[in-house]
Amino acid sequence: MNGRQLAEEALKLHPGMPVLFTTGYTRNAIVHNGVLDPGVNFLAKPYTLDQLAHKIREVLS
Repeated sequence: MNGRQLAEEALKLHPGMPVLFTTGYTRNAIVHNGVLDPGVNFLAKPYTLDQLAHKIREVLS
């Protein structure tokens, strides 16, 4: 199971739950030709702790 599949299963139990994807790989189930799927929250690695905190605040608000 990849992260996208895990998120889909979690969202079945908790619809509307915010999900933040993070990866260092450019080939990912959520990125297609450099474009994110609609409604996907994403933070590319590497990132700083401040960048992570900012993105989490953004996703939760």
